[in-house]
Amino acid sequence: MSFQERKKKIVSAVNEAGSLSVFQLSEKLSMSPATIRRDLGDISDEGLLIRTHGGAMKVDDPVLTSFTGKSGSNENNKEAIGKLAAAFVQDGDIIFLDCGSTVFKMCRHLKNRNRLKVITNSLPVLAELFDAPGISINLIGGEFDKQRQAVHGERAVQHIDQYHAQKAFIGVDGLSAEKGLTAHSELEATITSAFVRNANEIFLLCDSSKIGKDSYIRFGSLAMIHKLITDKDLDNQINAAFREKGLEVVKG
Repeated sequence: MSFQERKKKIVSAVNEAGSLSVFQLSEKLSMSPATIRRDLGDISDEGLLIRTHGGAMKVDDPVLTSFTGKSGSNENNKEAIGKLAAAFVQDGDIIFLDCGSTVFKMCRHLKNRNRLKVITNSLPVLAELFDAPGISINLIGGEFDKQRQAVHGERAVQHIDQYHAQKAFIGVDGLSAEKGLTAHSELEATITSAFVRNANEIFLLCDSSKIGKDSYIRFGSLAMIHKLITDKDLDNQINAAFREKGLEVVKG
C-alpha cells in the first residue's frame, strides 16, 4: 500500500473517531505501529492531523493553523489580551514579538511608543509597525512560511541568538499546568525557544480556548514564563493550578 493510500485511511479513521492511539490505528487498519508512527509524522507536517503523545487527533479546521485563520478566531479576547500586553512595553524597550495572531494584536497599541526596538519574524507585525515614527524594526532572516506569514528555520534561530531583548512576547498552540507550553509546529517551537533564551522577561499571550489543552510538541515548562496574559474567560480551577506552580496570571 502506498503512502497516499495509507494517509487517506489514517486521516479518515482519526477524523471519524476524533483521536486514536498508534496501536488503535494499527489494529483498525492492519498496519504496523512503526509504519503508523512514521506516517503520522508526515501527515501532521501537512497539517491534516495533530500529532499527540502516542497517537493523533483531528484538526477541527485546518485553516486555523494559518495566520489568517488564527487571527479571525476569538477576536474579542485576543484584542483585550493584546491591549493589556502592550501596557507592559515602555519607551526605549527592546522587545521580541513572535508571529502569533494574539501577539499581533499588540501592534496598534504600540504605535505611540518612542525609541522602541522590535525584533520579529512576523511579516504582519512588520507591515503594521513599519511606518510608526518611534519604532525601529529588526526583521529576522531565514526561510519564509507563506501560510504563517513568518520566517522560520535554522538561520532565523541563529539571527535571534545574536540579539538580546528586555522582553519577549510569545504565543503557543496549547498550554496546561501539567505539560507546559506546546506547539503544532517544530519550526515555531524553535523560534519561540530562541526568543525565550535571549530575553530577560517572558510574557506569554494565550486566549483561554488554548488553555488546558496540549498540542503536538512540548517545548517549554511554565517556569520559563514570567507572566501569562489571558482573557476573562479563563477557568478558575486552571487559574488556581497555574498560580500554585508560581505563574503570575494577568486577565484582561
